[in-house]
Amino acid sequence: MTFDQIAALVVLVAVVGVLIHGRARADVVALCGAAALLLLGVVRPVEVQAAFASPAIIALAGLFVIAYAIELTGLLGLMIRQATRLCARLGARGLWLVIGMCGALGGFLNNTPVVVLAAPVVRDVAKSLELSPKRFLMPLSHISVLGGLLTLIGTSTNLLVNDMARNAGQPVFGIFEITPVGLVIAGAGAVWLYFVGARQLGRSVAADEAEARRLKAEAEAEAEAARANRRFSLFRLPKLGEARSNEDGSGDAHLGDVKLFGAADRPFQLRPALTALAIFIVVVAAAGLGLAPIAASAFAGAVALILLRILTADQAYAGLRPDILLLIAGMVVIGISIEVTGLAQIGADRLINVIRPMGPLAALIILYGVTLFATELLSNATVAVLITPIAVALAESFGVDPRPFLVAVMMAASAAFATPFGYQTNVLVYNMAGYSYLDFVRVGVPLNLVTWAAAMVAIPIFFPF
Repeated sequence: MTFDQIAALVVLVAVVGVLIHGRARADVVALCGAAALLLLGVVRPVEVQAAFASPAIIALAGLFVIAYAIELTGLLGLMIRQATRLCARLGARGLWLVIGMCGALGGFLNNTPVVVLAAPVVRDVAKSLELSPKRFLMPLSHISVLGGLLTLIGTSTNLLVNDMARNAGQPVFGIFEITPVGLVIAGAGAVWLYFVGARQLGRSVAADEAEARRLKAEAEAEAEAARANRRFSLFRLPKLGEARSNEDGSGDAHLGDVKLFGAADRPFQLRPALTALAIFIVVVAAAGLGLAPIAASAFAGAVALILLRILTADQAYAGLRPDILLLIAGMVVIGISIEVTGLAQIGADRLINVIRPMGPLAALIILYGVTLFATELLSNATVAVLITPIAVALAESFGVDPRPFLVAVMMAASAAFATPFGYQTNVLVYNMAGYSYLDFVRVGVPLNLVTWAAAMVAIPIFFPF
């Protein structure tokens, strides 16, 4: 091995090890790895510059600003409140409709604010129905993640894989090109979660619901005793301004009450909200129709929000989420080093020697599984950077189109559900509902297998070898 290959491999192993350890910030670790590669001469300054100015970074920055505008103007909170009001009368099925809507939003908006706003509503409505929030909060997180598979802009992973494929000489993906595959995977996952998912939690859910019924019975008994006391007492007089009791239902969860929503909920502002929505639609339409690259349209949309005074410049900067952008940029530099030093080709060659007799389909299945397993340990951006060059080299060695392999990386790097710490949304519901680590394993491992099988059916159909 050459010095550059050894240096790139050492940096890669060090970065992965520190990320698995989990004590240091991921973006700082990625930037340290990129700096080491630059100092050692493994990558050139021009390649580092290209990583930080890549179309994926520009597109994500613009989309983050637009999504932040939709959040700040109160539009996101309004949509979730209205959908919940309409579905509340349907009981548990109404909650599933809200979860499905959040999944659809996940195809276009960052799923973290969506879940931040929806999770308290889902929790409180579930409690009002004497159902355990555990039945719904994990599916809310998982389906919002599955929604990110529906479009190229659904997750940063999709844009990152697309950008790295472009660097490898492959044609870029259209914004809705992966939608058919994403629909199959998301549909299979959603069906499994609806019919089977909550049953995997077993006694945990049953105990919560029994406790909820007990507490409600105690509260009703106390309320009845208080009413009887007021009715028959000759000496008690109501105090001026005394709060009303629960006779009028004021103690129940009102779906329109903003107290049920997360801190990210904002008052609805009609004109700014409609303007932000219109800009978002124009951005998506321009990219979807091929009128402009997604990086250009998203960047122009973000600037338009400032010019139209929907956001101030300071608010736009606040919405950029630099931790994610710098993590991706740093990992892109590491990915470039793996490719330019030939490590990707070496890894692909060794993998090919094992699976060559099995053919491209077996290679696709194994690649998906490797990516899925790696994503449970590392961030999806890290996995995308590591696996994408190998996916391209693997396809070229078989003489087939790399596109099925690239789509497999996009899907597997996002659709991993077996740990509570892989996504911010998982951490949110993990704390809110009081899940155990094994609850995520019980639900997530079968869900991984279901979505893996669905992907292996859908990808070869919509992206033939």
